[in-house]
Parts: sequence; C-alpha cells; structure tokens
Amino acid sequence: MEISEIKVSYSNCGASKVKITNSKTAYDVVLSHWNLELIEYQEEVKLLLLNRANVVLGIHELSKGGTTGCIVDVKMVLAIALKCNAHGIIVIHNHPSGNLKPSEADKSLTSKLKKACRIVDVNMLDHLIISKDGYYSFKDKSNLL
Repeated sequence: MEISEIKVSYSNCGASKVKITNSKTAYDVVLSHWNLELIEYQEEVKLLLLNRANVVLGIHELSKGGTTGCIVDVKMVLAIALKCNAHGIIVIHNHPSGNLKPSEADKSLTSKLKKACRIVDVNMLDHLIISKDGYYSFKDKSNLL
C-alpha cells in the first residue's frame, strides 16, 4: 500500500520586514499589492499573515469572485495560517462598488473566522474592506473583533 507523504515547509526569502501597527498600515501594505485596475471590477480576498511581533510574513491571495461576492473557505484560511506558522492574520477584501459599509455576509464571515481562529490559537487581528480611496476596519469600527 502506498500513501502520499505530506510536506510542510516555511521559507523566509529575505523580504523586507514590515510591521503592522494599525489598520492604516495594513491598508497601505495590502493596497500596494493589489491590482488597482481590477479593484473596482472584481471582488478579491487576501490574507495578511503576521508573526508574533506583527511583522508581515506574506500576503496570500485567497480567492477571486465576481462583481458582487467572493467565496471564503474558513478551512482554507486556517490551513494557510497554520502552514505559515502565522501568529496573526488580517483578512482583506474589496468592494468593487467602492461602498465600504460591511454587508451582513461580511459581518457573519468576520464572526465565524474569529471563532475558528480562536480554536487554533491564531489571532484574527482585523478584517478590512477596501477600495482604492479608503477602508473600513472591523477592529476600529465594530464590536466583532
């Protein structure tokens, strides 16, 4: 009987170290890695993965959707965070309409992710909704985080 071996690896390729100190810093970092030609066209979800000192380990493109929505698989978020040995995550997605007000689906996802992260000792530090002109931070403006 042959069984596949699973490899788990981590590599720090010497990228510059950026520390996230607040929601504005997170927004600036992720916006610099977003395709601004598509930010008003297609919804995307990205993960900002952080070490214990809130230094960015990397940005992961989690999913792309259409003009009105995107699928977020909680298991995938946790798998990526755990494989990267991330201490904290920030979930970021855009609203192509430019409206930064969170939908009920956004609020539900935030609550669900927060609970799931707590179980595996990963800190969900924030959930940002972004546009090219600004952002909404669940940590700054709601009681969900």
